[in-house]
Amino acid sequence: MAAEVLNLERLVDFVTPIAEYVTPEQNVLQPVWDFVRQGPWGEDALRSPLFPVVMSVGFYFSCILPFMVVDLWGKEWHWTKKYKIQPDKEVTWPMVRNTMVITFWNHFLYVLPSAVGQYIYTPPTPLPPVSPGLWEFTWHIGASLIIFDFQYFAWHWLHHKVRFLYKHFHAIHHQYHSPFSWVTQYLHPWELITVGILTTINPWLFDSHCFTIWVYMLISIAVSVEAHCGFVLPWSPIHWVPFGLYGGAIKHDLHHQRPYSNFEPFFSIWDRLVGTEFTLKDRQRAIDRREKIAFDGHDGLVGKEMKKFN
Repeated sequence: MAAEVLNLERLVDFVTPIAEYVTPEQNVLQPVWDFVRQGPWGEDALRSPLFPVVMSVGFYFSCILPFMVVDLWGKEWHWTKKYKIQPDKEVTWPMVRNTMVITFWNHFLYVLPSAVGQYIYTPPTPLPPVSPGLWEFTWHIGASLIIFDFQYFAWHWLHHKVRFLYKHFHAIHHQYHSPFSWVTQYLHPWELITVGILTTINPWLFDSHCFTIWVYMLISIAVSVEAHCGFVLPWSPIHWVPFGLYGGAIKHDLHHQRPYSNFEPFFSIWDRLVGTEFTLKDRQRAIDRREKIAFDGHDGLVGKEMKKFN
């Protein structure tokens, strides 16, 4: 009996370090989280209610500026012509300037005051010493993206279907039928605020780790910019997400050409289920039938093409 107890103790001593290594608390994310917490910016900066705002705004502009450089000064580059979705559509400085004015105006008039309010009324963010588990990290982000995908699909569909909502709140985003990076937040304040709230609250449903929330926010921004950039890049998820379930730049570009289609921001699940998905093959079939895509000033398609999506 004593020998069995001794052997059991030895087994526990052998297994415990392994178990500690493979538990969610001790995984590949822990070194990353330690680096984030102990970085030169300091934990006080991470705890600040302003940190998510500064991080999101800074990351957003760092994503769109390279595309602006390419659009304005790289028009003749070989890879630009190769990957641009509508190579015959030129992005000009007046177009960029117009979208920049609205973007900065919205940030100054709405984002900045909300950030100040958040700084005053929101308590500091707690920074747990332990990172989220890899599985928890992955499924919280995935679930949040899927939920927002449905939320925005419903919001987007409604703001195209109801003429008043489209005319007064969403039409500004459709002034450009060939999107470029600055169009991402070329929005009416109502859309900027409501969509921003929907994006933010989803990880709260799962009581997610702050690191998970921050990464989710960065992924949402990156995917949104990619959808409006006007290019199909080699590293785009559209190349590796199976069954054509990822929307990306192509389907959102097609949405700006045919506004009664492709309402989802990330995927194609709900568009496919309700019959509003529109692909390059569908577009080619329309071209082959010599159907001209026409737009009016408010509701997108007119004539036969509109009836298909009503």
